[in-house]
Amino acid sequence: MAATLVKLTAILLTLTLPLSLLASPSPMASLIADDAEDFEEYVIDTPFINTGSLRGRFLASVVKKGTHCGVSSNICNGISANNGASRLFCCKNHCRNVFQDKNNCGICGHKCGFGQLCCEGKCTNVGFNDLHCGKCNKACDSGVKCEKGSCGYAS
Repeated sequence: MAATLVKLTAILLTLTLPLSLLASPSPMASLIADDAEDFEEYVIDTPFINTGSLRGRFLASVVKKGTHCGVSSNICNGISANNGASRLFCCKNHCRNVFQDKNNCGICGHKCGFGQLCCEGKCTNVGFNDLHCGKCNKACDSGVKCEKGSCGYAS
């Protein structure tokens, strides 16, 4: 009797487990959503640098966020990207956009405080900034105040 009960339980688990996995959201889905910005690409504004010789030096025209860099292969040495909206530097051997990276804001290693984002290379309190309300570059209408990250919150 006990052996039959164990077999029945095993059969039920093999039938219901795949269904329960389909019904529940994947734990990987939240990881992918949270790390979606890690797949950003930066389009270099000037992919060709003229070094004075006929050879010149060609750079990659696209650099992915977090690309490995270093002394021998520093492909993100203060270069401008995305029509001037990004500035790439090699921070701890990885390319970082110091105009938007809250762990490397303005320069490598400069971390923004709690409740701040890196907007245009400056740590900004987006909870109460009329030009960066709730997120970078979200300006409130004229005369409307930014409060708690929303334009006209108290209105």
